[in-house]
Amino acid sequence: MGLFSFLKKKNEAPEARAGARPRTGSLSSPASAFAPTTRMPLDTEAERERQREIARATAAKIDEIELEMAADIFDDHAWAGNRRAPAVVSGAPSAPLLDLNTADLLVEEGVPDAAVAPSSAPAVEEAAILFANGQAEAAEQALRACLDGSCRSERQPWWMLFDLYQVSGREPEFESIAIDYASHFETSPPAYSPMYGPSSAPSSGQPYAGVAPTATLSGQLDDAVGAQLARVLTSNWPLVRLDFSTVASATPEGCAVLLAALQTLRRAGRELVMAGADHLIAVLRPMLAIGERGAGEAPWLLLLELLLLMNREKDFEETAMDYCVTFEVSPPSFEAPAHTAVSVGATAGSDAAAGDRFLLPGLIEGGSTALLDAIGAYAAQHASLVLDCSRLARIDYAAATALGACLRQLAGDAAHPSGKRSIELRDLNHLVAALLRLLGVGDHARLYANKY
Repeated sequence: MGLFSFLKKKNEAPEARAGARPRTGSLSSPASAFAPTTRMPLDTEAERERQREIARATAAKIDEIELEMAADIFDDHAWAGNRRAPAVVSGAPSAPLLDLNTADLLVEEGVPDAAVAPSSAPAVEEAAILFANGQAEAAEQALRACLDGSCRSERQPWWMLFDLYQVSGREPEFESIAIDYASHFETSPPAYSPMYGPSSAPSSGQPYAGVAPTATLSGQLDDAVGAQLARVLTSNWPLVRLDFSTVASATPEGCAVLLAALQTLRRAGRELVMAGADHLIAVLRPMLAIGERGAGEAPWLLLLELLLLMNREKDFEETAMDYCVTFEVSPPSFEAPAHTAVSVGATAGSDAAAGDRFLLPGLIEGGSTALLDAIGAYAAQHASLVLDCSRLARIDYAAATALGACLRQLAGDAAHPSGKRSIELRDLNHLVAALLRLLGVGDHARLYANKY
């Protein structure tokens, strides 16, 4: 990546990019997104792009303000850093997830927000079945027709379309509907982030499924994090899971330790599943300002490593240029990750959800006898069954039916001490969640889908 590519990027108003921290002393600021603008029809791609940048800048500014307010309000010792520890209510996670069993949004404080009932529109069920059968194009057409008609004001069809584009790696289409979503619901648009790494995409047929050793980082990210990471670094598992969703603050020393661990895992070819990566990025951003070297290089390099692992090349290049200007050194080059899956909005919730989970593969087809046997063996050793669906891009109709039957049997296991086993499916994409709900899996297990 040459210098001229950097210079070209700077002409694209990087201050307005998603998640970017405002430049110190710059004449252009994301705050300008709040200024009145002349309303124009979105009939040109240039105008649509301008509106997207304004919406992203607004979201970035709001994120920055919220982080600063949290730092001012909460006492470090009483509140575990600059963010209060999440309350646990009925297994609720610490960041918004949609509980399809109660149709509530579960938020950080554990208090349900406005109820969002799963859509009953026929197109939703039709799209879920079409996608399950491998007909992604037909599913897209059904959802788009629905949004152009009766269910435009229902959020679930939008969320299903977002997931379809992220699973398929179709960023332009995602960005196109994101601005329409933001305009219609008068809310910040979601940011595009590929939900699955190359090894977890549906086309790869990634076979791995099983217990993933997990390191859950929480509170302040300091040099003591090395002890938390030691377990996954020294394990011989081909896949490990890191959860950053409850990190409240970070020190340069902690950033250096985590950076070394991530680089070690990547260079060793270990498959890595990251939950809460966007949250950690939001924690790091306020530490960085162009031209200020007080925090040292480690937080900058950790941010670049996270963006690389998340396969966000544009954000990586823009941040790399900021790093280059600040430290007057050549930045790292972007290399597309080979073995990383990023769990969008994934969080640690109850004690069961925070520990080692049973990780489902990216694609489940057919009877899946071996997978169901492995789930049964995992359930025999755990009081609660938590299935991590952060890599599950697609499950076909036959496999979903078989999984539902398996979970129904496990839920009513008479050998379980309580007579009824607790089962959770976490971090579902909305296409899979709609299919499982249609098949009645929610009658025996709690289904948690990501909320945009």
